[in-house]
Amino acid sequence: MKRSEQSDPGFNLPALFGRGIDVARDLAKDLAKDLAKDWTRDLARHPGHNTAAPRPAFLEPDAAFPALFDKFAPRPVPAKPGLPTPQKLVADLRAYSGIRHKDALPPDDDGLVLGRLGALEVRLARTARDVRRAQRLRYKVFYEEMSAVPDAGTRLARRDMDSFDSICEHLLVLDHEAGKVVLGRHKPKVVGTYRLLRQEVARRHGGFYTQGEFDVNGVIAAHPNLKFLELGRSCVLKPYRNKRTVELLWHGVWTYILRNKIDAMFGCASLEGTNPDALALPLSFLHHNALAPEEWRARAVESRYVAMDRMARTEISPKAALQALPPLIKGYLRLGGFVGDGAVVDHQFGTTDVLIILPVSVISPRYVEHFGPTANRHAI
Repeated sequence: MKRSEQSDPGFNLPALFGRGIDVARDLAKDLAKDLAKDWTRDLARHPGHNTAAPRPAFLEPDAAFPALFDKFAPRPVPAKPGLPTPQKLVADLRAYSGIRHKDALPPDDDGLVLGRLGALEVRLARTARDVRRAQRLRYKVFYEEMSAVPDAGTRLARRDMDSFDSICEHLLVLDHEAGKVVLGRHKPKVVGTYRLLRQEVARRHGGFYTQGEFDVNGVIAAHPNLKFLELGRSCVLKPYRNKRTVELLWHGVWTYILRNKIDAMFGCASLEGTNPDALALPLSFLHHNALAPEEWRARAVESRYVAMDRMARTEISPKAALQALPPLIKGYLRLGGFVGDGAVVDHQFGTTDVLIILPVSVISPRYVEHFGPTANRHAI
């Protein structure tokens, strides 16, 4: 069944947001012009002041809109590449509300559920409320449990959000034996999530989140006939960090890959801490043992590049290095994934990030067999 919101042109909340922002921008420009006139007049009344002094930036009409409204917008880190400020603010408002662009909506309700394992279910987010629940889980893990530093908007909302949420699909793991009753209906608890951004959607909306840290354009350009998928914002609630939950989450990703005919995945994976020297062992192990072949090797953006080869290969204890790696990165390596050239320190999230590249063609056959070549292991 098709979503009714897409077929009803009479009411489009994101479009209303856009029209409201256009009006606000025009009002801001008019206000800036009036304030600029007052500024010039007041200077003329005081001969001791320098009338040639530059006006403050917020008095420039073109700067008025972001200057007046930027403090109210959730601040994504990093900013969406190449997106004009008014469009970015629309995306921020959508992300804050949980509303997504039509390009990021599942095609129908019948394909939402991707698998089940006992009381756990993995499915795609359908509603704005689903997205907000994923954001709350991310806040709980990244900000309350880990060391991410929230800005004012994030702290107030108690949700991890950025403008990419409005163009991504969100994978959810639900526990049907937990949760709460709302208006007489049982709402299962969200215990895990993954954020998915398809290449064709990213192309239409300013790019990938990863591009703020790694230059993936060359890798994508080198494989023009392949379909890429960005994976990000992966997290699982602490009591559920076990084989069953993680396996079901990966089953959902694998099902999504097969349904959308994805050829390669990539995304940022994090090591806890912002001191690369303290992370020399795992970073050096990854550089010496998992560096991507040239055709798949993307480099950290130059201004944020951190060298990973901080120790000689002969100085590395593989056992100790593997113990120092986060489970998610070890999971990617077991599947056959590579890492890019260089790392990036993310001070807001308190992490050092590496780029993971995982072509579907290199996934270990035993894992394909484990989940099933048609994703039938935990099929509904």
